[in-house]
Amino acid sequence: MVKRLKTLVMATHNKGKVEELSELLKDVCDKVVSASDMKLSEPEETEDSFEGNALIKARAAYKETGYPALADDSGLCVNALNGAPGVYSARWAGPEKNFETAMNFLDTKLAGMPDRSAHFKTVLAYIDEKGAEHIFEGQVDGNLIWPPSGEKGFGYDPIFVPEGERRTFAEMERHEKQAMSHRGKALLKFLDFLRDG
Repeated sequence: MVKRLKTLVMATHNKGKVEELSELLKDVCDKVVSASDMKLSEPEETEDSFEGNALIKARAAYKETGYPALADDSGLCVNALNGAPGVYSARWAGPEKNFETAMNFLDTKLAGMPDRSAHFKTVLAYIDEKGAEHIFEGQVDGNLIWPPSGEKGFGYDPIFVPEGERRTFAEMERHEKQAMSHRGKALLKFLDFLRDG
């Protein structure tokens, strides 16, 4: 028996994340609203871990609305760069969130390095109606390619090929990506939690 939520606030202003997660949450939520829908302020992400930043966003949304809140902090971790950009993945895209710039910067930093292995990681922080905090993690391993390929997805998707695939995330249909993505894996754990609750 899945525990249905009447209203869930997704503590993000990222349209791509909203679309990706809303579709997967429709069976457990009567209404999913995003932080941007509710005109919530964006808290400063001051932690150096995905978990810490996800909790900052979830706590802010819960405090402002009183509704259960779900926040995600994700990033691309490149092995040859000691895990960078990691929690700074979005910041590499600058204030304009220009991921073309971020991907070019990443390719420049990897120039001459044979190791192109990387992984995407997601941490979901959920604060329930009683204010209790819960954490769910997901990861997908793969390799980086150049030049970017594909028009779907968002962020670093055009340069990331998951293990066992020849296509980038940006070349996949949304349901294909969700079946193997870091965010999809974390969300399945969240759905299992609701089911068990």
